[in-house]
Amino acid sequence: MSDKFHSRPWAGAAALAVAALTPIAAFAQDAAEAAASVVDKGDTAWMMVSTLLVLFMIIPGLALFYGGLVRAKNMLSVLMQCTLVASVVMIIWVLWGYSFAFGGSTSPYWGGIGKVFLSGVNMDSTVATFTDGVVLPEYVFICFQMTFAAITPALIVGAFAERAKFTGVVLFTVLWVTFVYFPIAHMVWDGAGLIFNWGAIDFAGGTVVHINAGIAGLVWAILLGKRIGYGRDNMAPHSMTLTMVGAAMLWVGWFGFNAGSNLEATANATLAMMNTFIATAAAVVSWSIVEGMIRGKASGLGAASGMVAGLVAVTPACGTSGPIGALFLGLAVSPICYFFVSTVKSRFGYDDSLDVFGVHGVGGIVGAVGTGILLAPSLGGTGGEDFVMASQVWIQIKAVLLTIVWSGIGSFVILYITKIIVGIRAAEEDEREGLDLASHGESAYHS
Repeated sequence: MSDKFHSRPWAGAAALAVAALTPIAAFAQDAAEAAASVVDKGDTAWMMVSTLLVLFMIIPGLALFYGGLVRAKNMLSVLMQCTLVASVVMIIWVLWGYSFAFGGSTSPYWGGIGKVFLSGVNMDSTVATFTDGVVLPEYVFICFQMTFAAITPALIVGAFAERAKFTGVVLFTVLWVTFVYFPIAHMVWDGAGLIFNWGAIDFAGGTVVHINAGIAGLVWAILLGKRIGYGRDNMAPHSMTLTMVGAAMLWVGWFGFNAGSNLEATANATLAMMNTFIATAAAVVSWSIVEGMIRGKASGLGAASGMVAGLVAVTPACGTSGPIGALFLGLAVSPICYFFVSTVKSRFGYDDSLDVFGVHGVGGIVGAVGTGILLAPSLGGTGGEDFVMASQVWIQIKAVLLTIVWSGIGSFVILYITKIIVGIRAAEEDEREGLDLASHGESAYHS
């Protein structure tokens, strides 16, 4: 207190009053701090639902989509690979994955070990959202990001389907998420991350999930070699019904993927929802048109492929593009992906069994670069008045290139390590018999 205050005759009484009010003031300060960080029940409920929707994308969605595309003798193997890959990653995520991605490190490349074994996480801990003062329980954020980590290596399954050794798949997954996925997730989505600080936009995983998995799938396809009989035997999908069912489940689950990435049940989540509808529908239509023009008939396989291509392309852009921009993105992605799966793959001769690179990798690149264009306010995007399209597109391209290099080199090294330790290719007799019986001792179907 000042000398002036002490000179007053009522200073003593004032001092007593201040002392009496100190606990009340402290309580008011605590209350203000609590009010500054609000856990909204609606946001929490939405994020719990979104997390379950992303799980629904993996099992049963992705598993059935991929399963229907392989031959009947390999159906169960695909179901098992998707199931085990996702389950293994969920365990790794709580042990060290969450920390490596979001552990609080100031490193631009990884999150550190501060939250290994979920150290310091409890029911009272929270994480920030995109709104100041609004937070989420940390547990729900961990679960939501866990499903992203689980589905990404499961996507790679489609590249080596029908010929990979089961133990090799599991070991590769453990190493790949640790040294490729977690660092990329940190670089793109963590506030300290390298790509994040470039200003790159990846709302729901164009680089982190789809380009990352697509490049890894291409490395698998090249190093593993072609399936026995590839180009000679009939390798048509054994059940387009299951593939369409799986694709439909992916579309439904993708709303958790995209709209859930808003982290709050706000208007911006509804924008992501709208864009996920319209871009996907446009991609289905454009793939069918291209097929009709080139092959004379639009196929169910093409419609399902277009569906996934549209979902992939809009993923990085869904929270920042306007609906009409998303429409044009969906129309554009299918012809490009169709060219890669029908022409580029055959020209270069790699056997990407279920077109992981052609749809997820290429679609992710189209979406990531397109995000920089569709952010423009003049195109209905959410960019500010100072938005410069050329600058943003270049940032997006840099993010894509870094992801390609990181995933490509990392996948190549990890695959060779896996090959040395347990092997990556199923034995020839096992491949001919089918991996259902050879790897798991049971069959998806009984005659």
